[in-house]
Amino acid sequence: MSLAALLLVLVAVATGWDEGAKDEGSAAHIFHVLIALQIPFILAFLMTANWKRFLRVVGVVSLQAAAVAMAFAPVRFFKL
Repeated sequence: MSLAALLLVLVAVATGWDEGAKDEGSAAHIFHVLIALQIPFILAFLMTANWKRFLRVVGVVSLQAAAVAMAFAPVRFFKL
């Protein structure tokens, strides 16, 4: 979902999608939904993780955090 959010932002910037919208526009709403829908998956992973393999859990969560940060980076860069 982070990758889809990143691609959505890049397409919106490249094509000018929702540029004349009075509010945020549909691209922003889809972005918000994609980011918010990750929360249940992350929580489910954390609840069912094998905590005996702590480094693996931390690695997966770190990868997810990096993916979310990568999705937000163009939003911050282009001040969307």
